[in-house]
Amino acid sequence: MKTLSTLLQKFYDGTKKFVPLIDPDKYTPAGIARIGKLAEKAKVPFLFYGGSLLTTGNHEKYIGILKEECSSPVVLFPGNNLQINNKADGLLLLSLISGRNPEMLIGRHVVAAPLLKASGLEILPTGYLLIDSRKPTAVSYMSHSIPIPSDQADIAACTALAGEMLGLKLIYLDAGSGASAPVPARVIGKVKEFIHTPLIVGGGLRSVQQVRKAFKDGADVVVVGNALEKDPGLLLQLAACAG
Repeated sequence: MKTLSTLLQKFYDGTKKFVPLIDPDKYTPAGIARIGKLAEKAKVPFLFYGGSLLTTGNHEKYIGILKEECSSPVVLFPGNNLQINNKADGLLLLSLISGRNPEMLIGRHVVAAPLLKASGLEILPTGYLLIDSRKPTAVSYMSHSIPIPSDQADIAACTALAGEMLGLKLIYLDAGSGASAPVPARVIGKVKEFIHTPLIVGGGLRSVQQVRKAFKDGADVVVVGNALEKDPGLLLQLAACAG
């Protein structure tokens, strides 16, 4: 089994990182191969993989294609405990600390824990904060949770700090898949001011300018998914923003 520190050390190395998020429901096998090739060319540090639902039945096959085309670790970004697959390298164990749904805080983790232990995946304990983006998203719908209002930076910061104090190793601010607006600068900056753990930011980011701004606002890791589904070639430009 991999040691816990292997992937976490990459998050904690002090460098800015761009990471593509790959939802297998949005890609054909050829599309998965293409995004893998582009990720290898861009030398991204990780590939995040997952979605709210997996309806295509190509889960294991797609992970295999990615690993053939790209040498970077594949880290699962699971929508539920059915998305655990030991062909990947690690898994973001997401605790939805912004919500008050006990199933997303700890309930489903209890069910998944023995499967995760047997999988050999490196587990990355992650405090997951959903930030309001002016419209309902798949994450808020599936998780039955209310996002933190986008103008309540103090609430987001204190929530992230509580997650860090509880021992979570990463903090993830997400506006949600298909969000109409990204996480506001003030929220990113305030959270970064309060915590020392690496800060991941995603949702609603569609352009080089937005990604650069997220880094400038305080994100250590910026994640983009939907924009790459529409324009895979954008990956090379977005990855260059981390340099």
